[in-house]
Amino acid sequence: MVHLVGLSSLFGGLLLLELRLLGLQPSLDVQALMRLAVPVALMGFVLCLLSGAAMFASQPEELWVNSAFRLKMLLILLAGANALAFHFRGGVSRSDRLARAQALGSLLLWLAVLVCGRWIAVV
Repeated sequence: MVHLVGLSSLFGGLLLLELRLLGLQPSLDVQALMRLAVPVALMGFVLCLLSGAAMFASQPEELWVNSAFRLKMLLILLAGANALAFHFRGGVSRSDRLARAQALGSLLLWLAVLVCGRWIAVV
């Protein structure tokens, strides 16, 4: 349950901000939206990190051999690297083509993380 709340907060916060960066609702102040969405997304990430670590600790051998789990971990690292690169190059103050590509990439990476999370139970 905690993991689902974390996922909802993480993805929900990012979804709003990244859709705005992609051009949806340009009348919304992107700085104000960022001040609201980023803390919610970070809180969600922390909840996912803590609950995910607890779930992993309960069955590490079984999870580590699961290809969907390993792919999920790789995608999370890539999403984190993308977020760091986005913020280090200026964040929302640089709404150029690369920033929009990073926003789209972030959405796709986090959607893939969600798919892999569901796929873990199947594989």
